[in-house]
Amino acid sequence: MTEQLRLMAVHAHPDDESSKGAATMAKYVDEGVDVLVATCTGGERGSILNPKLQGDTYVEEHIHEVRKKEMDEARQILGVKQAWLGFVDSGLPEGDPLPPLPEGCFALEDVDEAAGALVRLIREFRPQVITTYDENGGYPHPDHIMTHKISMVAFEHAADTEKYPEAEFGPAWQPLKLYYNQGFNRQRTQAMHNAMIERGLESPYTEWLKRWDEMKVKEREITTFVPCGDYFEIRDKALIAHATQIDPDGGWFRVPMDIQKEVWPTEEYELAKSLVGTSLPEDDLFAGIREN
Repeated sequence: MTEQLRLMAVHAHPDDESSKGAATMAKYVDEGVDVLVATCTGGERGSILNPKLQGDTYVEEHIHEVRKKEMDEARQILGVKQAWLGFVDSGLPEGDPLPPLPEGCFALEDVDEAAGALVRLIREFRPQVITTYDENGGYPHPDHIMTHKISMVAFEHAADTEKYPEAEFGPAWQPLKLYYNQGFNRQRTQAMHNAMIERGLESPYTEWLKRWDEMKVKEREITTFVPCGDYFEIRDKALIAHATQIDPDGGWFRVPMDIQKEVWPTEEYELAKSLVGTSLPEDDLFAGIREN
């Protein structure tokens, strides 16, 4: 191709980009692809998950500013561009019955109106490929589900200047492929679990697999396996940069790097929409685009 390849990854909160598809993005950046992370919310209502920072009054009172700085650091580590869509974190409601979502939060926005912010960014950046979450959000956080909804509308209508007028949203652009992140899949988890057990090591996935069995989780169709093991260290550095969300001594990092690279050196995706011909399974998000 003579035209620059461009990838847009749409995520709900700062830190999602580093836990879902980060090695893929680092790989494509290294290959000269222009990569942009679109972050829907500022993570304002996110909990402090790193026990080392819990009780830190400054962090608790300035969580929005802290998470923005964390995002800046992660962006630099990954080598990507990043843009905020400006929506307000919905928080994760807990309890039975669930409490209502807070007024003005992302998950309560009108879907078509909220998608307009993403349409504007798509038309400005002009990506051929977009990654986002499936209809379940990857897990049922209201912001993840809303991210899926606006991504689907934006993909369908970024080229529709009647729905989103050019004067307000910029010149039309049609992305060619849309993927769901599926890195937390049963195949990978089982393979990593087995590898740890075979080596006489404690697996961090025992409870995961048990819960999946109990909940009878339906497996998604994995269509695309992107080889990116050489970028796992960069992925982990970016994830650790989100210090409020990640404990560097926690479960994310319990599988030795050499085992990860040997057993499962890819990140996985589900091809949801494609306007170009491609052959499945794929090993490249730009399959069918490079050739044409």
